Amino acid sequence: MTRNPLSLMAAGLATISLAFTPARAETNFGQVAMHVAYMLQSQHYSHQDFDDAVSAKLLQNYLNMLDFRHVFFTQEDVDGFKSKYDTTLDDHVLMRNISPAIEIYDIYTQRVKERIEFTKTALKDHKFTFDSSRTIELKRDKAPYPKDKAEQDKLWLDILEDNLLQERLADEAKAEEAKKKAEKAAEKAKKEGEAPKGESAKAEPKADASKAVASAAKEEKPETPEARVLKDYERLLESIEENDQEDVVDFFLSSLAAAYDPHTEYMSVNETDNFNIQMKHKLVGIGALLGLVDDVAQIQGIVVGGPADKQGELKLNDKITGVAQGDADFVETKYMKLQKIVDMIRGQDGTTVRLRVNPADNPASTTIISIVRGEVELKEKLANAELLMTPAEMGPRLKIGWINLSSFYADMEEGTVSTTDDVQRLLSRLMKEKIDGLVLDLRGNGGGSLEEAIRLTGLFVPSGPVVQAKDWRGSISWRECENPKAFYDGPMMVLTDKTSASASEILAAALQDYRRALIVGDKSTFGKGTVQTILPVERFMPFFSDKSRAGNLKVTIQKFYRIAGGSTQLKGVEPDLVLPSIRDVLDIGEASAENALPYDTIPARKYNLIHEKPFPLEEMTTRLKSRVDKNPEFQYVVEESKRLKERIDRNVASLNLAEREKEAAETKARREKQDEERATRVKTLNEKLKDDGFKVYHLTLDNVDAPELVLESNFTREQSTGMKMAAKADGEEGSELSKFPYGVEPMKLEAINIMRDFLDLTTKRPTTAKADEKPAK
Repeated sequence: MTRNPLSLMAAGLATISLAFTPARAETNFGQVAMHVAYMLQSQHYSHQDFDDAVSAKLLQNYLNMLDFRHVFFTQEDVDGFKSKYDTTLDDHVLMRNISPAIEIYDIYTQRVKERIEFTKTALKDHKFTFDSSRTIELKRDKAPYPKDKAEQDKLWLDILEDNLLQERLADEAKAEEAKKKAEKAAEKAKKEGEAPKGESAKAEPKADASKAVASAAKEEKPETPEARVLKDYERLLESIEENDQEDVVDFFLSSLAAAYDPHTEYMSVNETDNFNIQMKHKLVGIGALLGLVDDVAQIQGIVVGGPADKQGELKLNDKITGVAQGDADFVETKYMKLQKIVDMIRGQDGTTVRLRVNPADNPASTTIISIVRGEVELKEKLANAELLMTPAEMGPRLKIGWINLSSFYADMEEGTVSTTDDVQRLLSRLMKEKIDGLVLDLRGNGGGSLEEAIRLTGLFVPSGPVVQAKDWRGSISWRECENPKAFYDGPMMVLTDKTSASASEILAAALQDYRRALIVGDKSTFGKGTVQTILPVERFMPFFSDKSRAGNLKVTIQKFYRIAGGSTQLKGVEPDLVLPSIRDVLDIGEASAENALPYDTIPARKYNLIHEKPFPLEEMTTRLKSRVDKNPEFQYVVEESKRLKERIDRNVASLNLAEREKEAAETKARREKQDEERATRVKTLNEKLKDDGFKVYHLTLDNVDAPELVLESNFTREQSTGMKMAAKADGEEGSELSKFPYGVEPMKLEAINIMRDFLDLTTKRPTTAKADEKPAK
């Protein structure tokens, strides 16, 4: 097995200003495509030839990538593409010819233009009544293409009616929300005005409130639903037309890679840079989070201690209208793709980028800000922990250690960043605080470094096999953790969900097979049982060719298997205890992906169980079911899952405004009822607790060694994420958890209850109140 295989990572840092990309060299992308094809044939686990069958998959993937809803191309277009390219794309690519990719993309661009022209005419001339009994198909990735333009026009009238209907419903919801806010503001002003401060003080809040409302009304000129719908499609066209040949080749080769399996991927130079940033959690840039607002890049976050923060002039909500390198001329960035703006702000350590900015506090003015790029550490996704101390109301108090891990990150080149090292630091402090049990939270963890998954397993089990792998030849290898003794050997639970994948599944499966930890979560994890490695395409290209933009191929080279012999491919890791989850009815997981590799098994390795006796799962399941059946929060999930499943299976939406308003009203009433019921429960519980609720301490890699623990309530989002963020408009930041009993989200609270059961049934320490014991007051 390769020492540094990497699994699929979720792309989430594309909007961070990273480093400037130099002017693109004249890379021969036809040559790049040919070498990618040969690499796939020789390096992929399947060793599948790039033949006519793969050619057909490539074409279908490419068409789906461009037109995933099957609304821009007609069946006539598709038939034409298939007759020309279904069995010939392999020949073209292997002859260094990428003109079919460009041709299809150009036709796609033309079709989008035609649909926008149709949209303009229809929005102007067609009368949308919103009173018919017609419906529209929601998920169209498997739907047939419209057979010709006449059928396409009919489909698009339905699409536009649905678009307009959604905008009208959104306007109604906004108006209602604005009315509520105005009523709250008036009520607040009335209370302040009634305070005994004299008549002038009474009138002032009302006057201010009136001015604010009048000012807002004057400034706000809402666009019509028709204008917003058209604008959305025009933005799509702008985005499409901005793509250059390198972007088109990226789409095309990504479609080719996906024909082999869902996790084989061609990565352009920019995508490779972003992937490396996710793995290392650091970058060279200015340290600013960008977002698009009205087609202009806006500063939505500033990394604390980064170059922009130290320089001090760039502020939250400032808008960037131009970017220049050193003393060079400015490049206009309005209407530009966000990723291209990010690319221009990228650069080498010590170089200068100049930004032309409209300051948030004076939008009419323009200022030039020069920032010297430097290394920026991204803390938001690093491992962090909590120490939870349960209230007496739940029974004898427990100290639960909780480690949050969103990815298995690592610096593969210099080794300066390590998930395992970070978790060990946090765990060391939790152990010092004498925790009764540990929860490792892998929900939403899409994987990362296999090496880190193996090393991290070694913190919890002594030396032994962790994972097996099989290559295309059928050769089986395995990897072991090397610690002679577990760093932490206390009670342990791993929390997973449907999005826990790859390295997360390796860790969870190993701890389950060793009978080391209790696995709790959704019905299964993602089901990604494959190993990828990253191969630079330039390594396979001729010495004399330009390789500067050749990119990389992330290719599946092995399947991995549990030490007990089964694969996690397709099936994932099934937990010991299942919690109700809406994700179980969603189209998530390997089983829903195209071209997924099959499930199979290999012989088990020899390994020693940590606990000889099986966990008391029958009794724990009985206790869990009893709580879930009585817990309204989980019943909401069960009921909503049923409704969602019905909607997914139905896959249509009404084009009748009255029906949609009725559905929206029913959903709103249901949620308001749930909120009211929840608020009543929280109020009753708080009166009972009398401030003796959970005590939660927050641990980060910055404060883990501090003498005193820091209460979660005293921990700011800036301290937690390492980034200054623009405040929410409604001022309700951090209030979401307060609506739940104990201020703890339902799955987390139930995990704590399960840990109490686990300790009660597997240790001699008292964790539950006796039958004759009086409840805590």
